[in-house]
Amino acid sequence: MSEIKLKELLEKYPFATDFFESAGFDITKSLDATFSDFLDGFTEEELEETAINKEELKIQLDTFIKQMLQFLGDSKEKIGSLTIFPGHNKSGERENCEKFDIFSSQIVSIVGPTGSGKSRLLADIEWAAQNDTPTGRTIYINGKKPDPKWRYSTNNKLVAQLSQNMNFVMDLTAREFITMHAESRMVEDIETVVEKILYEANKLAGECFAPETAVTALSGGQSRALMIADTAVLSSSPIVLIDEIENAGIDRKKALDLLISQDKIVLMATHDPLLALMADKRIVIKNGGIDKIIETTAEEKEVLVQLNYIDGIMQESRKRLRAGMTLEGDICQEVIHSPHSLGE
Repeated sequence: MSEIKLKELLEKYPFATDFFESAGFDITKSLDATFSDFLDGFTEEELEETAINKEELKIQLDTFIKQMLQFLGDSKEKIGSLTIFPGHNKSGERENCEKFDIFSSQIVSIVGPTGSGKSRLLADIEWAAQNDTPTGRTIYINGKKPDPKWRYSTNNKLVAQLSQNMNFVMDLTAREFITMHAESRMVEDIETVVEKILYEANKLAGECFAPETAVTALSGGQSRALMIADTAVLSSSPIVLIDEIENAGIDRKKALDLLISQDKIVLMATHDPLLALMADKRIVIKNGGIDKIIETTAEEKEVLVQLNYIDGIMQESRKRLRAGMTLEGDICQEVIHSPHSLGE
């Protein structure tokens, strides 16, 4: 890093300004020089007086930038696959699969009765389990044991998890909240990223909200829409785990399409047949273990069209009732011809 022109260094790593300021260096008049050249500008007397060690400072600059990139989750390693190796169910019996590979931009649903162990599977993935959880499962990333940073770092999160309940405690507007997150990620074009997140969030929400709306005033569905859009656009986590999205008050299909468009691996625990069939595959959990892995068939996709149609009628009915309208008229025909129909 010390051999790159300071101007180029700051353009690529804006946070490096903090390093120079903390060291007491004014580099504003030396931007066309490298850090090595800048240090060579000190006389022997100045070096001795300020106890400057040029070689040590170069190493410190490299270390600072590497640590900041780790903190921001700016890893060049792309996550192309997640592999689940079987453990055992609550009875100690081996799970009914050899291994299960999930690839980038795939959606996998996790289905099973309440209490069967769906959330436990999500937790094993989040922890990048290495035969050290109650199920004995092992998780590989890109076909190998995961880097320890995925397991233990608070900043390099392998997984972004979206839970059913979401409460904001900060007294900020939606725009301020997203801007703060974008600033913490050191994104280059904050304004564009913030506008994209707000735009995508309003596409997902049942009822649009203004950017100046306080986050504490958002409804449950609006909050969920905002966080899904934030996760898709801004989060560096390559895997998204969703626990019970069906009651979130958002456009579920658009939410999933947005997430996979950003090359995320999406796993969702659900009781909703629409969501289960929207997935490429589904994992069936019984007695705490994986019982089956089923690929969604062409016939099931045809069933999904019918379920989307029925769901469209429910959505239109809900919309009318909320608006104080009656349910008179042919709602079915309106759903069929609606450009916003879930079956489209």
